[in-house]
Amino acid sequence: MGEKLRGTDKLARIPVKIIPTTTIPEKPEWIRSKISHPDEIKRIKDLLRQQRLHTVCEEAACPNLPQCFGSGTATFMIMGDICTRRCPFCDVAHGRPKPLDPDEPMHLAETVANLHLNYVVITSVDRDDLKDGGATHFAQCIRAIRQRSPDTLIEILVPDFRGRLKIALDILAATPPDIFNHNIETVPRLYKALRPGSDYQHSLQLLQAFKTKCPDIMTKCGLMVGLGEIEAEVIALLNDLKDHDVDLITIGQYLQPSKSHAPIHRFVSLQEFERYDQHGQRLQFYNIWSAPMVRSSYHADQQFRGEPVPKPFSRQDVVV
Repeated sequence: MGEKLRGTDKLARIPVKIIPTTTIPEKPEWIRSKISHPDEIKRIKDLLRQQRLHTVCEEAACPNLPQCFGSGTATFMIMGDICTRRCPFCDVAHGRPKPLDPDEPMHLAETVANLHLNYVVITSVDRDDLKDGGATHFAQCIRAIRQRSPDTLIEILVPDFRGRLKIALDILAATPPDIFNHNIETVPRLYKALRPGSDYQHSLQLLQAFKTKCPDIMTKCGLMVGLGEIEAEVIALLNDLKDHDVDLITIGQYLQPSKSHAPIHRFVSLQEFERYDQHGQRLQFYNIWSAPMVRSSYHADQQFRGEPVPKPFSRQDVVV
């Protein structure tokens, strides 16, 4: 319990084997990360460690971490930093998780208050070891934040609760967030290789079932491109999300965390990202963000307010 498996150890037992790559492809000029203030990044990290909190920004090696931490924001990852799934695109460690920390909701609420956050995103590892998939813990975190910071908007990015859907949704519908997010990640053809233990139709059902229970709460879904899908499959996926009453969409370029992870199949062009955006607008999603550096939690407050995706930074402000 508590041992972290990464890389080839993590992926040893997935159904479709990953052949480690010898090199990671050079990024095109439109894949950029903004340079931010290192002192603010250190302040955020020190505060997180004091409260024994984790962020998906760190655990999943998000390329936007310097920008988000530099602006005083973070996406909190609750229920530990060990996942019960073995998705080969993800850098979060696999293993047998430790028991839940009963003080985590309090620590999270204190941190949100100390950072003066107007909008917070809470996600988690998959916890297939829990009878409710962790839904009760999500609800406790929502209640704790609202008690300390009643004006803060709360977005939760949940796992699929596979095998525990009804009990999880009943719990979350009783203590709903302001935005309910679940990432579908990729097209159904690639699920066996990239999302072992998950099911495409189940994820669609999860999103629609929550919307049915809480029709006034926005639902949100994210996916990655560049993993081997073709454009027509992404268009079909967007159609499915619209049919299942999803409001907010994020589409971003997959970036390979290491040579042991699922390889990048291609770097998607800016023109293709634009076509996804145009199709999403035709479907009349409340908001769709489709751009290379977009991630599910990237400027989530701005997307919720209906703002367009931020433009690329100038070359003087970025590292490639």
